[in-house]
Amino acid sequence: MRTRSLVLVLFLSLMAASLSAQRQKLTINVTTPEGRLLQQVKEESDDAKKVALMEQFLAQYPKDEGAVWVYSQMVASCAKLGQFDKAMAAAEKALAQDPADLETAAAAVTAAAAKKDPDAVRKWAVQSSDLARKAAQAPKAGDEDDDAFKQRVDYAKQVDAYTESALFNSALQAPDAAKKVELLRTLEQRAPESAYLAQGYGLYFLALVQSGDTPAAVAVAEKRIAKGQANELMLATAADFYLRQNREPQKVLDYSSKLIELVNTKPRPEGVGDADWQKSKDYFLGLGQWIAGVLYCSQGKFGEADKALRVALPLLEGNDENKAGALFNLGIANSHLKNLADAVKFFEQCIAIKSPYQPTCTDNLKAIRSTYRVVR
Repeated sequence: MRTRSLVLVLFLSLMAASLSAQRQKLTINVTTPEGRLLQQVKEESDDAKKVALMEQFLAQYPKDEGAVWVYSQMVASCAKLGQFDKAMAAAEKALAQDPADLETAAAAVTAAAAKKDPDAVRKWAVQSSDLARKAAQAPKAGDEDDDAFKQRVDYAKQVDAYTESALFNSALQAPDAAKKVELLRTLEQRAPESAYLAQGYGLYFLALVQSGDTPAAVAVAEKRIAKGQANELMLATAADFYLRQNREPQKVLDYSSKLIELVNTKPRPEGVGDADWQKSKDYFLGLGQWIAGVLYCSQGKFGEADKALRVALPLLEGNDENKAGALFNLGIANSHLKNLADAVKFFEQCIAIKSPYQPTCTDNLKAIRSTYRVVR
């Protein structure tokens, strides 16, 4: 996190230098009162005093052609003073008079990020990115030399890249999942190949899960699966989603198989203790086998179901919902395989767990005992 912050600081320093080179020169007529006040603004190095002078100018000469320059200068000065709302309000004023002012829009992104306001970051990042892309694509003007044209295009691309980092960093800091989703979805829509998005897919996926948007989370997971970059939770979520939707059974098998393979081959991550790593492996291995077993049972492949669910069962301790499902399906599978003693055992164990399977297990158990005279 500190490294990312340092990179952001260095980038902003470079952007500030480029910004000063990009702005048009302000012509000041020091023979007029407004010109002399503008000169004071320009020469003042103390930001608090500078802001006071700028406010004085705007109060006295709101219609002067120098007002737009003053508003643009207020953005950076107010941001340095921690007056972020005032900085963004000044940016609004400047852009109302000069809608193509990319530098001011970029400075507003910085103010929004410093305030840690995700809504403001999203608003200003989108606006700045739009202006940056327009500037980067604009043809060379008649009075623009090659160096100036290249500098303009390079700067516009820098700003566009900066908006991506602002969206990503704001998502990292956002207080709730819904805000994270909004910011990362904006980044995905605007820059699907962004390096920041590649880093943020795990965060994006988790935020979608936490916000309850499972279909969108699965869509993100499947993009990572297609690239061989999915983690255990992505594979488990996608497989479980299609199992519960009762559709695309091949995806269920593919994803559960990939999950089992990943769990069995992935090395222990650095910083994770042996006990915690084993617990995680058991959980996901049990889940992968459970998903495959339940699907096999629904397809009438009772031998495969029995094999997978017997592996899953001891790994599902503490997960009563899935354990009950495993026992129920083991009971069904063994009934069809004529392993009646095992079927009775599994149904009895399922009945002992409070779950929606209890009534059906009770009926199945009565039917087996009545039909086959099985006693345990």
